[in-house]
Amino acid sequence: MGRRYYCDYCDRSFQDNMHNRKKHLNGVQHHRAKKAWFDHFRDTAAFLYDEQTKKPCRKFLQKGICDFGPNCRFSHLSEQELFNLKRQVEDETQHREDSQDRLRPGRSVEEWLSRREKRRSALGGKGDLKDKEDSEEGPTESDVPQQLFSIPDLPPSLLPPPPGGWKVKVNTEWG
Repeated sequence: MGRRYYCDYCDRSFQDNMHNRKKHLNGVQHHRAKKAWFDHFRDTAAFLYDEQTKKPCRKFLQKGICDFGPNCRFSHLSEQELFNLKRQVEDETQHREDSQDRLRPGRSVEEWLSRREKRRSALGGKGDLKDKEDSEEGPTESDVPQQLFSIPDLPPSLLPPPPGGWKVKVNTEWG
């Protein structure tokens, strides 16, 4: 058996030759699967706008099924589903506005970095004292820019340090 071509959109494979691949890539099933895949990543607001501009599908309302499926030019959402979608869009916009309000105006990350660099250069002439102060003292509330607290789902390596700093055990034995 020869090489096989696997289509990620359709989740199927077939013998790889020019005729079969061209036939599959131009097929209706492939186009529907590809559209469904990219629609999965669409913004909720854009999806709501598209559904509001469509008229309700009579066949879907009467029988509960439509021959055209997701390619139907009419809407298959009920009033309750549209209401839930509207509420979801409102919640997302409210969350976005709240995260922007948390940012303190007039203080940027660049300003914080320049103040931090000035502070470190002032302590730089003291040698080991600088490292001890950084590890014992830990960051203060004003030391960490507020923009870091407003970003959701940061990886652990980018999370700001806890208020008291990280606890370090000196008596750790490596073995």
